[in-house]
Amino acid sequence: MKILDKKIKYFFIFLLFILSSFSKSIEFETANPEQEGFSKERLERIAPAMEKYINANLTPGVLTAIMRNGKIIHFETQGYMDVEAKKPMRDDAIFRIASMTKPVASIALMILWEEGLFQLNDPVSKYIPSFKKVKVSTTSDASGKTGKLIDPKREPTIRDMLTHTAGLANSYLGNSMAYDEIMNAEPLPKSNAERINRLSKIPLNYHPGERWEYSHATDVVGHLVEVISGESLDNFLRERIFKPLDMKDTHFYLEDTKGGRLTAQYGPGEKMEIELRDPGSAESRWIQSPRYLFSGAGGLVSTARDYLRFQQMVLNKGKLNEVRILAPSTVSLILENHTSDHLIWLYGKGVGFGLGYGVVTDRGEASTTMSEGSAFWGGAYCTLSWIDPENNLTGLIMTQLRPYRHINIRQDFQVLTYQALME
Repeated sequence: MKILDKKIKYFFIFLLFILSSFSKSIEFETANPEQEGFSKERLERIAPAMEKYINANLTPGVLTAIMRNGKIIHFETQGYMDVEAKKPMRDDAIFRIASMTKPVASIALMILWEEGLFQLNDPVSKYIPSFKKVKVSTTSDASGKTGKLIDPKREPTIRDMLTHTAGLANSYLGNSMAYDEIMNAEPLPKSNAERINRLSKIPLNYHPGERWEYSHATDVVGHLVEVISGESLDNFLRERIFKPLDMKDTHFYLEDTKGGRLTAQYGPGEKMEIELRDPGSAESRWIQSPRYLFSGAGGLVSTARDYLRFQQMVLNKGKLNEVRILAPSTVSLILENHTSDHLIWLYGKGVGFGLGYGVVTDRGEASTTMSEGSAFWGGAYCTLSWIDPENNLTGLIMTQLRPYRHINIRQDFQVLTYQALME
């Protein structure tokens, strides 16, 4: 009898495990656009607009998706994921999402904040001691030969790192020469700890909190996750975000092409027509690279399905299906503008920055179709995703082109999304 009771017990445990796994894996419902306030006829303008870029050889292929009220009302693939191999774009294609990693790493750190393990105004040096000695350069010469190095008015805080207001040197403004010399010196760093330690040795471009400047601050955020949690960023994201949300195709590195689903990556040639830069085959650096650096600023690959799950969780105030990642009050804090009157020059007026996302503060000044309070960020390979709480809407466009500033495909998709929204 005891043996039978034990078998029944284990059966129910197994059944609960299966049901729990199923609840996490519930796929999004597809809805009639008209029932969710969209004009089906106007949504049909998206495909021809995207096709123009493909036909002009300005991009290899495009995936576009729109969700309203938690339901997919538009999901379309066009063109190729590998032009040379004539492989059509797939709905489960794997893309290099680059800086769209930043919201993910930022939310990982906020999970630890919710557990009472740090405060946003804590100095970074409390967890990464090398930041205690950081200096500020009075000129663009970090050596101090043409200017002097001075103490910061205050230390950079964790909040500064989440909002890109810490003053960190970067590769394109201020102490860019020192940045290149120190960060790219041989031998290259073989851990996030080594990389962030190097970054902390470069004088800041400005006093913390006084300006907004895009940098590798989210790499510091990623390493803070490691220091505070005691886990690698790779493992923390997998166990605390990807597995709970069933983001099964989101990784820092790939073991293989996942059945040929890794897209090939292109860049503009002399006439701006696409040229292959990184193949979608086993030769890709995303498969061959050494696996010791996990960049919170831009290291992930993902699929449209996975990233929509992440974004919908944020739009749902921290919850997807029965899985809760963050409390609603924490999500609200993340989506607030934390940059006061700082000009977010990357996007111009009318845009501020939250804890990992750009946020729309004034539609008129930003000249955007997104509602005020919308949160967004894109990636260096011409990807973009946003959430619009006012309209309960999520948008996503994926392609694989770097650089991409010579085309307006992301902006066009946003305009085409909202011109089809009727109510």
